[in-house]
Amino acid sequence: MSNEKLNALSDAGVSIWLDDLSRERLNTGNLAELIRDWNVTGVTTNPTIFANALSKGESYDEQVRELAARGADVDATVREITTTDVRNACDVFRDIYSATNGVDGRVSIEVDPRLAHDTDRTIAEAQDLWKTVDRPNLLIKIPATLAGLPAITKTLAEGISVNVTLIFSIERYQAVMDAFIEGIEQAKANGHDISRIHSVASFFVSRVDSEIDKRIDAADTAELKALRGQAAIANARLAYQAYLDAFGTDRWKALADAGANAQRPLWASTGVKDPAYSDTRYVDELVAPNTVNTMPEKTLHATADHGKIEGDKVTGTQEQAQEVFDALSDAGIDLDDVFKVLEDEGVDKFEKSWTELLETVTGQLEKAKG
Repeated sequence: MSNEKLNALSDAGVSIWLDDLSRERLNTGNLAELIRDWNVTGVTTNPTIFANALSKGESYDEQVRELAARGADVDATVREITTTDVRNACDVFRDIYSATNGVDGRVSIEVDPRLAHDTDRTIAEAQDLWKTVDRPNLLIKIPATLAGLPAITKTLAEGISVNVTLIFSIERYQAVMDAFIEGIEQAKANGHDISRIHSVASFFVSRVDSEIDKRIDAADTAELKALRGQAAIANARLAYQAYLDAFGTDRWKALADAGANAQRPLWASTGVKDPAYSDTRYVDELVAPNTVNTMPEKTLHATADHGKIEGDKVTGTQEQAQEVFDALSDAGIDLDDVFKVLEDEGVDKFEKSWTELLETVTGQLEKAKG
């Protein structure tokens, strides 16, 4: 089976990654089917995805019983379960990884979100996850908090591929790309083969509209209502221009000439939350070369069914996108506060999901022990 719309998206330079993973997907062959028939070339995970997976069905019962019999505590059990799923998913994607020379076929696993503001422990956790999963097509997810930035550099410097997550503002994204380039420079100085290091920067989309639209609705002015639903796409388009600028410098060219791979923009949070908007808008409007769109399966199917893939919709849109943000700012929307709220909420959401995950596994361990 081949889908015309998904093929058009892939042909336009967009890698389609699935924003979900579970033992059930692996065991039933669903993940392999999505690779074969739906153009899926990678997977991203986060604490919320694992919390959902663990709370449903019986796919993990046998492993939990084995771990309980060995006396594993809840943290060790969660680590074993999540890294097993990710390792097995890496194996499923190994052919794509080889065929794309390491660009795709990637599976992401996130550091413990409770470490989002602890640089040293994030670095240690990233290194431990890399060794535990032990697959070359792994990406370690590190949040783009202020404490995360030096952790990104240090992790890359050790030759570890990284997915930087929870990016909302252009300013923070620029800092992320600086941290990435510095990390590759250090990796080269440390003797690593930098051609084997890959990275994506997960720039969140739908949550920007959710937060700004809420403020627009509260203000209830005609001036602002005309801007409803424009912020997220404009923000992502500005991010793409920032990406082109960052990887068009002489500093980067020296690394690229030595084999380095540019950090690709990844559009995250592309499931549409407002029913007033098209359910494929964050796919249709963000087509651009050398990007990734990681989407829930619902969005994947919607795109295959009725997406409007019309080629590059991003390159050359910087001026128009900036006008949206200038208008929002002029009308009284505090954009700095918007992005701070979104980062704080993003970290908090993943921490809560991690707590739910620990609670679910605690219950399963107790049940297994009788």
